[in-house]
Amino acid sequence: MAANTLMSCGIATAFPSLLSSSKSKFATAIPLPSVNVSSRITMSADWMPGQPRPPYLDGSAPGDFGFDPLRLGEVPENLERFKESELIHCRWAMLAVPGILVPEALGLGNWVQAQEWAAVPGGQATYLGQPVPWGTLPTILVIEFLAIAFVEHQRSMEKDPEKRKYPGGAFDPLGYSKDPAKFHEYKVKEIKNGRLALLAFVGICVQQSAYPGTGPLENLATHLADPWHNNIGDIVIPRSLLP
Repeated sequence: MAANTLMSCGIATAFPSLLSSSKSKFATAIPLPSVNVSSRITMSADWMPGQPRPPYLDGSAPGDFGFDPLRLGEVPENLERFKESELIHCRWAMLAVPGILVPEALGLGNWVQAQEWAAVPGGQATYLGQPVPWGTLPTILVIEFLAIAFVEHQRSMEKDPEKRKYPGGAFDPLGYSKDPAKFHEYKVKEIKNGRLALLAFVGICVQQSAYPGTGPLENLATHLADPWHNNIGDIVIPRSLLP
């Protein structure tokens, strides 16, 4: 080990005879500590090189890059629950974002206008401009409550945490889960796209709060028309302070 360390430091280049013999007194007289480089690399968090990876995040879960600055997953039961909750929220977000963007892109109004019927007594719900059957607010609330309660009850009855997250069967009609290696790859892609959708939905909500009644595509068009004046600075910096 000492000889290898000195070779890497360039000492052997300057004094080739110093380490030419395996019986070199210099090589055997100086005990140098060994450095396990591989262990440092494996314990480094993927999300930030050089940051230590928490011991309870071993990288086996899809999308586990060692990111937990608040140490929310220290308790194993909580960690499993958070994994499941994140995945379910990701799937909802991946449905919500296209559901917001597509109607506005088709000129059918934005997502804020789409729910205004609920504030009208006896209002009728529409979807893509067409009336929704049983589209009154009380009826829709009852249907949604019963449907979601049934689905969540069925899911909670499953004791296997993996099957609760990835039930397969009718929910995998194309058979993506048949190849274990490909299945793991799809899991990582799903969680990555889901996290992106969560951020997109938060951005949509923030934009609507900043400019009430507008949709994301309208906000984007306004920004592109005049990027220097229509941006986040309008909210952070009062217009009275701008030149």
